[in-house]
Amino acid sequence: MSISSEHKPLGKQVTGSLHTLSPIVELNVGGEMYTTTLSTLKKHPGSKLAEMFTGQPKLRTDSEGRFFIDRPGTYFKYILEYLRSNQVPTQCIQDVYKEALFYDIEPLIKQLEDSPQIFGELVARKQFLARVPNYSENIELMIRIARAEAVASRRSSVIVCVVRSEEDAARCQDALNSLDMDKKSVVKFGPWKAAPSIADLLDCIQMDVEAKGYKISFQPHVAEKGFRFKSHDFFYKFLFTWW
Repeated sequence: MSISSEHKPLGKQVTGSLHTLSPIVELNVGGEMYTTTLSTLKKHPGSKLAEMFTGQPKLRTDSEGRFFIDRPGTYFKYILEYLRSNQVPTQCIQDVYKEALFYDIEPLIKQLEDSPQIFGELVARKQFLARVPNYSENIELMIRIARAEAVASRRSSVIVCVVRSEEDAARCQDALNSLDMDKKSVVKFGPWKAAPSIADLLDCIQMDVEAKGYKISFQPHVAEKGFRFKSHDFFYKFLFTWW
């Protein structure tokens, strides 16, 4: 007995209106295959995911006729679980959050933002770093300096000056003037008005450089004898290891 077009998977037919095709949808999300219903995908009408399946098909298909979404397929299962049962994922929170933002599923976004992982990153850490002048630019400057020194070397070192207050910034400048080094190669962070300490900022620097794929560590930078300030009050050496 032949199967009528009404019961064929939606991904097999791409020329007609979605309103007249089967409610069963076959998806290829970044190489991962999923089968779900049209109503599940359109559960949140204002979302980008719902818009993909509203009216005429807005997606390409793979060689098997499945609708193709060029996103990480591993995390789409968590998106589907939420759409099917309102179950908020407890694994891969950061990655699922990125996918929720892409698909613009607002209720899931809000619930994930209440999770400790996302709340801590968005509300605590990023709000702190927003008060550290030129933080992102300084991270990139550190990387450029390290890469410039990497020729025929296993490690590169970058000297960082970290200060919390304007007073410390002035003392740091005096100390910098006394250091026997190229002042242009010293990356300065601070001052800032927030509770986190210098140690907290150093951890943030390490986290954000490592997030870009670099292997990095740091230690206090000890200056030569006779230096009139304790150099480790301000200066730290970040070591990039290349191999």
